[in-house]
Amino acid sequence: MSTPVTVHIPHKLGREEAKRRLQGGFGRMREEIAGGRVVHFNENWQDDRLNFDASVMGQSIAGRLDVFDDVVRVEVDLPWFLGAIAEKLQGRLQKAGTLLLEKK
Repeated sequence: MSTPVTVHIPHKLGREEAKRRLQGGFGRMREEIAGGRVVHFNENWQDDRLNFDASVMGQSIAGRLDVFDDVVRVEVDLPWFLGAIAEKLQGRLQKAGTLLLEKK
């Protein structure tokens, strides 16, 4: 059974600018979240949604990032093994996403 983690990151950038910043810096955010332990990573933008999957510590995760006019919603599905770090990951996602959106 998977453990879902959802984070909402408010912003005042508008949808297009938020998406531009996320596209330009998602690699940095990915490194911050995974702490450099990503073995495999795929990402695919479809309109204002980023679908991604990764292998971390021998476990696979999948997620979605939706960009809206005033908020970015990040959803990550963690396997049961990583469910114990869900709260920690939620805080890292919030911090990394906020920093990424604040950078010009």
